[in-house]
This record gives sequence, structure tokens and C-alpha cells, in this order.
Amino acid sequence: MTQDVRDLLRVEPGAAVDLDAHDPRARPAGPRRKADAAAEMAQLGERLDPLQEALYAAGSTGEGRSVLLVLQGMDTSGKGGVIRRVAGLVNPQGLQIAGFGRPTAQERRHHFLWRIRRQVPCPGRIGIFDRSHYEDVLVVRVQGLVGEDVWRPRFAEINIFEQELAAAGTTIVKVFLHISPDKQLERLLARLDEPAKRWKWDPADVEARAQWGAYQRAYEDILHRTSTLNAPWYVVPGDRKWYRNWCVARLLLETLEELDPRVPQPKFDVAAERARLLASEPDR
Repeated sequence: MTQDVRDLLRVEPGAAVDLDAHDPRARPAGPRRKADAAAEMAQLGERLDPLQEALYAAGSTGEGRSVLLVLQGMDTSGKGGVIRRVAGLVNPQGLQIAGFGRPTAQERRHHFLWRIRRQVPCPGRIGIFDRSHYEDVLVVRVQGLVGEDVWRPRFAEINIFEQELAAAGTTIVKVFLHISPDKQLERLLARLDEPAKRWKWDPADVEARAQWGAYQRAYEDILHRTSTLNAPWYVVPGDRKWYRNWCVARLLLETLEELDPRVPQPKFDVAAERARLLASEPDR
């Protein structure tokens, strides 16, 4: 039995975080080889499928719980890859995926959480955020788009917001995909060197890479200030794509197993309905 990955990767509430002490190529649990990870991913999918179906079924009553998977990380850390490989293990009908890039003119006219609240998963759904409200204490800080008097109070607002979500029935799983600068360089070069990947290239990635240290310190602050009992952060080693995907799938599985969603019992007489169906004749 694999050790609970949540325990291994969780940032404990209030703990100081030094990302330099986290190895992006670490494999603290689970498969040691890519081939083994592929086999285990298939097994994880088999276990996730009935849990997601039960979650979705319970949500059909309007009273079920939901799960929110938040993905954050530097450019090329693999947020899109996780969505393809991990979300692909379950029925897409039960997913609610949202990406948060630069805010639009309309979004900038509202509170920074306005666009986030609009994408919170409905009961029964697994929501996935590709970037999130954390951009508003990350990018704006590093790039100096707003002053510290604006971004720093947002930590408290975010904690209150996530506490409200948890109280309303949303289980929050926040994942920081931790990669090394060498691996990022390799992946950015691939975007330029491989024609099929050039659509991903953004010249701004070079400027962001030049601010690597500032982003790492900002992320350390985020992990330290906003990992809570109701909304913990998990630092996932991201240099090995196959291991990264296994970790996130395992985190999701452990979360759903703990929730233990149940298919709601019917509010009708099953035997009577079966008899009525057998006695029915279609209008030909």
C-alpha cells in the first residue's frame, strides 16, 4: 500500500517554506519508473471512476459536495499536462475546468475574486483551476502592478474565501507544481525548436524567467500564508512529467476516498417501477 501522498507533500499550516529544499526530481513515494507509473495511472483511473460517478450522482440532488483542484506553478510546470492526463481519467461530464490568464477589462473593474467565484464548481463536480486567485498575490507582486498595500491584504481575503467554500461543501486541493530552472529552460526551448509547440510560445516567458528568484520567494510566501486545514497546499515534484501526473492523480484519489461519496437512494418504489416498465408498450 502506497503511503498517503497527502501526508508526504502537504505544507503544514503556518510552516515556513524553502523551495530550494524541495527537489523537483524527487520521488518520495509511488512508482520509480515511467512504465510503472503508466500501469499505476490506469489503476488509479479504475478507482477514481466510480468515486467520481457517485460524487456526480449525489450532486444531481443539489445537495452533494464538490472538489476543487487548484493548479499553480511556473511557466512549463505542467498545468495543462496534468489536466490532460489526470482529468482524462474520469468522465468529462463531471468536470468543470477554468483557466485564468490576464484579467480582461471587465474583470479588472471588479474585485479580484469576482471572476473566481463565477467558476466555483457546482455540487457533484470536480473543478480544476489552471492558475487561480493566487495570480493576484503573485504576478501583481513580482511585476509591481500594484503596491504591497494592495496585494498583501489579499492573503487574508483568500483564506476567508476558501474557508467559505469549504463550509459550503467544496473540498479544496491546492497543488504547486515545482520545477527546476534547468527543466524550464529545456521545455521553453522545445516550444521554439518543435514546430508543433510554437503556438505555446509567449515572449513574456523570458522576462518571467529572468525573475525566477522573485517568483520563488512569492510562492514561498503563498504556501506559508495560505496553506490551511481546510485548503492545504501540496508541493508536487514537477521535473518528471510522469511522476507529477501520478502524484496529482493520487492526491485526487485520496481526497475522493476520504469524502466517500455515495449514490443517493431512489425516492421511488424500484419494484413497482420495474413492473410498470415491463408492462409498458411503446407507441409504434
